[in-house]
Order: sequence, then structure tokens, then C-alpha cells
Amino acid sequence: MPLRRVGLFGGTFDPPHNGHVAALKAAARTGRFDVIEVTVAGDPYRKSSEGRVHPASLRLAMAVAAFAHLDLVRVSDREINRPGPSYTLDTVHELRRESDQVDVLVGADLASQLPSWHGAHELRELVAVGIIPRPGTPLSVPDAWNCYEIDMSPVDLSSSFLRETPLTTADLKLLMPDEVIAIYLGATG
Repeated sequence: MPLRRVGLFGGTFDPPHNGHVAALKAAARTGRFDVIEVTVAGDPYRKSSEGRVHPASLRLAMAVAAFAHLDLVRVSDREINRPGPSYTLDTVHELRRESDQVDVLVGADLASQLPSWHGAHELRELVAVGIIPRPGTPLSVPDAWNCYEIDMSPVDLSSSFLRETPLTTADLKLLMPDEVIAIYLGATG
């Protein structure tokens, strides 16, 4: 029997952190989903053009270490296995072939960018969007998008902060799952 309700939580996950974990736990608590698919972008076209992104295989390993044990979560390599840029619309089409409903889960900092995403007009018709609160970012719903807020306390943490800030192992233990730290330090050390 196909999965009926899927939450899609895509990203670069370079590296995954406790804010991602909190968002996934909060999404699972909503009761909206039979499964939440964490999809690691193979070619995160919006980020890879800005600079260095760790290889997809490493980001996938970190995502598996961070998320695979969480309730309702499955970590997917579908975007890594697909050539070219990683577009949410393509992933939604794939997921719709195996489910009845797909919701895209995004941080509040990205919600206003939805109309600029590849295939935005079509994507808007296919999905509802669960918006994850971010500190200092008001909930902003783009016109004509079906959006709702995921109930959780915002976590003030980003992958770019982790990449750009010199941190000790003790610091990292406060910011990312223990299972990720050795993988991350092996890649950056």
C-alpha cells in the first residue's frame, strides 16, 4: 500500500544540526504525515554557485547519522541519484507517484523565496507548505500558496554558522547530534 501523506524536508545539510532535528521532531508531532522524507540535494544549485559545498555522499552520510533514527523519518538519496540541479518540483513529482499528499517543509527564512523556485507555479498547485519558525523571521506566506506553521520554538542555528565559525568539539556537541560530529570533523579537519 502506498504511503498516503509525505512531508518533504529537503536541503543541503552541510552539516545537519540540532535545529534540523528539532524541526523534524516538531513536524512528526503534527500528525500530518505517515513519513517525512529528508532529501539531500545532489546539486544544491542555489548554494553550489556561492562557494564550496561538501560532496553529496558526505552530506548524505551526515544526514543518515543525524536523522535516520527519528520517528517517521527516512533519509533519501533520490536527488543525489538524479543528474543536474536538485529541484523540489522534480522530487515532488516522484513522491506523488507513491503517495496521495506531499507537503514541503521549509524554514521561515525560505518561505518568501518560494515564488522564485524552479517551477513555482506548478509546485504551488501540488503541495501545501509547512513553515518552520526561525528566530527573527516573521511568518510570511507568499500570495496564493497553501501554507501552515509547524508549532515549535525557533532554534537559532544554521549550517553556515557551523561552517564559518571555528568551534571546538565541545561546542559542536551543543549544536549537532553526536553521531554527526566525527563525520563532520573528518571532512573539515
